[in-house]
Amino acid sequence: MNGQKASLRAKNNLVYAVFVAPAVLLCILFIFAPLVIGIYYSFRDWNGISVSSHFVGVRNYVMAFSDAGFIGTIGFTLKYALVMVLCYNVLGLFLAMLLNMKLKLQGALRAVYFMPIVIGTATVGYLWNFIIGTFLPFLGKNFGIGFLEKNWLAYPGTAFLSLVIVSVWQGVGYYMIIYLAGLQSVPTELLEAAEIDGAGMKERFLNIIFPLIRPSVTICLFLSIVNSLKAFDLNYSLTSGGPYGTTKTIAYQIFLDAFNADQLSYASAKAVIFSVVIGVVAIIQVRTTRKKEVEL
Repeated sequence: MNGQKASLRAKNNLVYAVFVAPAVLLCILFIFAPLVIGIYYSFRDWNGISVSSHFVGVRNYVMAFSDAGFIGTIGFTLKYALVMVLCYNVLGLFLAMLLNMKLKLQGALRAVYFMPIVIGTATVGYLWNFIIGTFLPFLGKNFGIGFLEKNWLAYPGTAFLSLVIVSVWQGVGYYMIIYLAGLQSVPTELLEAAEIDGAGMKERFLNIIFPLIRPSVTICLFLSIVNSLKAFDLNYSLTSGGPYGTTKTIAYQIFLDAFNADQLSYASAKAVIFSVVIGVVAIIQVRTTRKKEVEL
């Protein structure tokens, strides 16, 4: 009997290993190996082309922290991330609550809100670059709509606003779905009992709905923070960091340093710093929100 149990356990372990091995291999090849290589080259002087490189210690890190342009991109990225986290979560929860009601076009509306997320981000950026930079000014000039006559991507303030609007248009549906799943897990009996006891919509939301969807809040906060800090595709295809570098994110600056300026080691040092910042922020956020979940 023991021999049969051991044989069955070994067989199950083999099955698990077969299914897990591809995922582990992909993680090693595309996550851990590039991470180790990036850290290695961050301590060297390599342009990404030459065969040889030499050790320079922490010089690249010192240069990064004394680079005014890099500090500027950090400030812009943090501002962008703050705005996007607020927009994604507030609008995502608002839309989820609307779609959680009994609406006739509920299924169609869910599809409409979620559809933009399945379109490639670069494609969305180039599409909206044409709409904002060419089509809307054309409409503004021909119909006398003043605020549409200028190209919003040519001015720092409106370029940032354009980046936010397009980001929300594409991404809010993703967070809406997560919040909607959380809302649908709230027991209707609790809401009905609270309504019978005279609790209004505000009281039901604050005392019943929001506490019960905190796991969804944790997930959405984590994803929105990380995705906003890592923003690259839309920044590259919509504004290209312009005008005058005022909408340049950290990820886009790292890309330019590595592949336009041929400073791969310097870019690697910035990427390591960037990764540490994202990791610290994500850990703090998850621990804080998880703690509140446990308390409730």
